[in-house]
Parts: sequence; structure tokens; C-alpha cells
Amino acid sequence: QDGPQRKKRKSEVVEVCRQLDILAIGTAVGTILLYNTVKGELQSKLDGGHDNRVNCVRWHPDNCCLYSCSEDKHIVEWNTQTCKVKCKWKGDNSSVTSLCISPDGKMLLSAGRTIKLWDLETKEVYRHFTGHATSVSSLMFTTVKPLNENMPFDGITGLYFLSGAIHDRLLSVWQIRSDRKEKNAVMSFTVTDEPTFIDLTISEVKDEPVKLLVVCRDGQVHLFEHILNGYCKKPLTSNCTIQIATPGTDEDSTPKPVPILAATFCADKQSLLLVYGNTLQPIIEKVSVNTTESHMCLIRDVQKVLSLKTDAALTKVKTPVVNSDTKVLVPGIPGHSAVVKTPSAGKEKKKNKRKPGETEESIAERLEALDIDVTAVKAPGGLPQTDSFAVLLVQGLESNDAEILNRVLNTRKEHVIKSTVARMPIHAVIPLLHELTKRLQGNPYSASLMVRWVKAVFTLHASYLSTLPDLIPQLGMLYQLMESRVKTLQKLSRLHGRLYILVTQVAASATAQDVTEVNQTAKLVYEDESSEEEASDDEMIADKESDENWDEDDEKEEQSDEQEMTVEKEINGDSDLEPENESEEE
Repeated sequence: QDGPQRKKRKSEVVEVCRQLDILAIGTAVGTILLYNTVKGELQSKLDGGHDNRVNCVRWHPDNCCLYSCSEDKHIVEWNTQTCKVKCKWKGDNSSVTSLCISPDGKMLLSAGRTIKLWDLETKEVYRHFTGHATSVSSLMFTTVKPLNENMPFDGITGLYFLSGAIHDRLLSVWQIRSDRKEKNAVMSFTVTDEPTFIDLTISEVKDEPVKLLVVCRDGQVHLFEHILNGYCKKPLTSNCTIQIATPGTDEDSTPKPVPILAATFCADKQSLLLVYGNTLQPIIEKVSVNTTESHMCLIRDVQKVLSLKTDAALTKVKTPVVNSDTKVLVPGIPGHSAVVKTPSAGKEKKKNKRKPGETEESIAERLEALDIDVTAVKAPGGLPQTDSFAVLLVQGLESNDAEILNRVLNTRKEHVIKSTVARMPIHAVIPLLHELTKRLQGNPYSASLMVRWVKAVFTLHASYLSTLPDLIPQLGMLYQLMESRVKTLQKLSRLHGRLYILVTQVAASATAQDVTEVNQTAKLVYEDESSEEEASDDEMIADKESDENWDEDDEKEEQSDEQEMTVEKEINGDSDLEPENESEEE
């Protein structure tokens, strides 16, 4: 057909194929990468949903929705076409570690410490299941239909699902019932170690047993075959155990176990697909299993398979032909040289036996024979710091030699510390941090030196440290040590301020007492001319005033004399005289 109908059909087919060809990868920073397996390239990136590491990602069987859970306690429903968050809700009080979608696509199982069954339409909890002491690492539905076919089926009631937890050797089987009373597991499977990979065949008929395959951390595979028909009190053991070992021939006579990394059922449900060997170069093999045998040990020569490329690479290396007079410099001490041994000389075994008449050579003579400067070795600064400090540090950490570590770690030069930390191998970073943590707990003087090394390690190797999954327990002691010392910083700063004030006051009072008394009398007095003229004018005014005062005093004395004379006359009787006589007398 031509026209728009054909285009519409094409687009519908492309949507289904696109979902089948996309691989969803959760990252440690909280983003999800959608990788196209057909094109071999990154198609899109989902971010903005999680703030911490993504623990599990599950596709919805019907639509293009994707569900993810994280350490940030949330579950996110994504729309992969728009690359946006469709819905986000809190899944647990702690981190959510595993997810599983029901066969009909209407329910979602989530697990942290407890298992919850969610209704995807309302985002509400439908059931609770408790029984694991640690975080759940795997969830799987084991049945599609309920075993009792007479009961009406609502899509979820009567189904069984399987769960496994970290550091737990029991796999629990749960049944979803209509009543809410039963919350414990109905049966359990026991294995030899913590399960790392689980696969099963889903039971679709009532009497069809469920086949379970569990890969443990110890490298063994356990096969279970059981009909789910209700409660079982005792844990069920495996019907068959599979191991892989080396033949133990040639040089090494003892066979060694080969770890099985993963396994899965094939389409016929009778044969297995095993993945074993090295994680960098695994071997995948299809094996038919006979469940009548309780234990199977497969003999595989893994070393021959893995060592083909290595042998081919070693044959390309050629040893140069050198004369006996040639000296080849060896890295390390300056001036050191050693003669390269020819292949023929290397095969001969020399016996180190002295003849009875010979004397043993001294160390100085041996060093001279090796063409090493004796004075350079005896001198304290004979070794170059920038080149040999990283080698010495690694040797000291591996051998736990305190003398070498003290010599390297007691340096104060910043550029030497940075270059040493930058040149040291990655595998020595964690042992160095452990050694620095031990030294930080000791003398405060050594702690001040160790802080420089800690700063350099965190500055230069932060990207490597952030990739370690067990970084928090490894650096827990260092973190607690730093936190305890930072707590006392505020108190110490207050004490330092008070002591500083007291010391400055005591010093100020001591300096005040030591100062001698200063003589306040003037050694020189200078008088201006204008001041002398003013002083003479003042004296003249004062003289005039004094003269006037003298005149007034004379007048007062004369008046007092006249009054005394009149009084005497009155006493003598002169007051009875006539007025004429008075005038004459006057």
C-alpha cells in the first residue's frame, strides 16, 4: 500500500524495534545512558531524575517507559521518547536497590531492606514483604498465572516471586495473596555463597516445575527444580552443582578451580550457556546438563586458551647481542651500570664457592667492580629525589619498612611531594592513605607533615578514588580523625584568643613599669617683644590707679581730723560762743 498508512505502519514498527535495540545503563552520578546496540553509539542521556548512584533499571514490557531506582531513596518513571521524567516518588526510607515489573505491567516490585509492591497507576503501596536483613540485590517473578485456576485472576494475586540479598545465602520465595496477614516468605533455597547472578524458567502450567539457576561468588552454579505449591518450612537444597577446573597436568599437577562468572538457560530449557574464566577475556560455552547427577565438574584448560596471544607477543621480543666490554646503564643510582647477560650465559649455573686460599672481597671492592661511585652511595644525598622517591615509597608500602617510609614521608618540599604522588602507581594510593592515617594519629609534628601528603593524594588522585565502591569504609578512620580534630578547632581558637589578650596585657603593664619619670620643668623660656610692651603698659595703668587711691586716702584723713577737732571743742565749751565770735575766729 502507498500513502500515509504505510508510513504509519513503518513508524510503529520502528518504535518497537528501537526499544528492543536500546540498552539502558545506569551510572554512578545518577544519569542513565541509552545506548543503541545496532548503531554502536550513544543515543540519548536521561538526567535530572536522580541525585545519586543508579542501582537498577527496568524496561516496561508494553510501552517505552523506563523505571529506575537510586541511592537517593526515589523511584523514577522515564519517558524515553522525550527523555524527561514522567513521574517520581519516594520508594523507601533508605536506598532502593532493586526493581521488577509484574507480568501484566500494572504492578512494580521495589526493594531496599523491605520489599514493596506498588500500583503503577496510583503510585500507592499494595503490599509489604519483610524478611531480609540486608539490602535486596535481585527480584524476579517465577509464575505468570496463579496455580489455583478456579480462583478469579486479577493479574497479581496468587503469583510467586523470588528475592536475594547481599551477604545472604538464602533465596526467598514470596506469594502475593489477597489477605494482608501473610508477609513472610513461603519457601527458601540455600546456596554455598552469596548469589551474584540468577536466572529461571517461568512456570506457565500448574504442574510444571520452576527451574532456578544461581551463580555464587565462589564460582559454582546451583540448579534447583521445584513445583511451587505453597508453604515449605525447610530450606531447599540444589539438585545439581556445576564446577569448572583445570586438568592439572604438565608442570602443575594440582587442578585449580575456574570461576563461573554468569550462566543462563537456553531456549530448550535443558542446556545452559556458561561464562567462565577471566573477566577481561571470558569464555562462553553451551553445556547440556544431566540433572540426575548431583555434582558435575567440567575439565577445561583455560590457560592454553588465554595464553595464545601472550606467547605470540613474547616471541617478538629479541635480545640484543652485546659485547662484554659494553656497559648498560640501569635506572636508579647515578653511574650504575651492569652487563646484559647473553642467553647462553644465563643458562649456565655458577656455583658460589670460595677456594680455601682466597679471601672475601670487601663491599667497597665489589662496588668498584660494579663501577659504582662509593662516595656517591655513602653521601646522604646520593639518590635523586624526583626519580627514586616514588619507587622507594612503593617499596616501603609493600615491605612495610619504617626506615624507607620515614625517609620519604618526612620531606617538606612541595614539588617533591607532588611529583612523587603523581608518579606512584594507582594500586598504591589506598595503602598510602592507610599509612598516612596511622601517622596522623601520632605526634602532632609528624601530623603536620602528613597533611601535605594527604592533600597531594586527594588533589591528584581524586578521579580514581571516586570510582572505588568501598571508599567510605576504607577512608572512615581518616574522616573520623579529621572530624574530631576540626571539632576542637573552635575551642582551641577561643582559648588562643583569650591567652593572646592576657599575654598582651601582661606585656603592656611590664613596659609601663619600666618607663622612667620625665622631668616636667621647662629647660628654656622664650619671651617675645610684644609681650614686654604690653607688660609696661599694664604697669603704667597700675601706677595711675595707685596714685588716685592715695589722693582719696588723704581726703579721708583730713575729714577725720576736722571731725576730731570739733569734738574737742565741744568738750572744751567752745560751742557756747556767739556767732560773731565764731566768724572772727574763723
